[in-house]
Amino acid sequence: MLMAAVRIPGPTPTAELPHGPQMPEPLLSRSFQPRWPHGSDLLLRSPSSAMMAEEHTDLEAQIVKDIHCKEIDLVNRDPKNINEDIVKVDFEDVIAEPVGTYSFDGVWKVSYTTFTVSKYWCYRLLSTLLGVPLALLWGFLFACISFCHIWAVVPCIKSYLIEIQCISHIYSLCIRTFCNPLFAALGQICSNIKVMLRKEV
Repeated sequence: MLMAAVRIPGPTPTAELPHGPQMPEPLLSRSFQPRWPHGSDLLLRSPSSAMMAEEHTDLEAQIVKDIHCKEIDLVNRDPKNINEDIVKVDFEDVIAEPVGTYSFDGVWKVSYTTFTVSKYWCYRLLSTLLGVPLALLWGFLFACISFCHIWAVVPCIKSYLIEIQCISHIYSLCIRTFCNPLFAALGQICSNIKVMLRKEV
């Protein structure tokens, strides 16, 4: 059996929105576009946040590096003047001839030069031989002092302050409870005492 399909010409069906007029195509397409405000802000902010964190890390590393590798001033080696008036000794501070007691001019000049040069080179020789070992020793000593202060002294002081604060509250409570009424009563008793002075002839 042969069957033939017959196509009836007519208008092409179009998609219509039920129960209402058709919406404009741009408005319809925009209404179905997803919006992600938080995600877009996150995508825009995450690179800057990572950059700020990286800059902060670099700054901390630079601070630590500056602490351990800071530039040393080779001209002014006593910036805080801790030895300005203690060990700064010149020839005039040690040896002086008063008026009327002068040695020969040549002897005075040679003595000045000998004192200055011997003090200069002896200090350099001693600092060359013992400067680094003594620096190691003093660094170790002050490291131990800092360690004891940070890990022992300050926690002990803090614990003492906490405990003494509790004791002070208990002590003040006892004073207000027992001593204040007693002293108030004694004050009332002594307030009625009158002393009269009489002069007898």
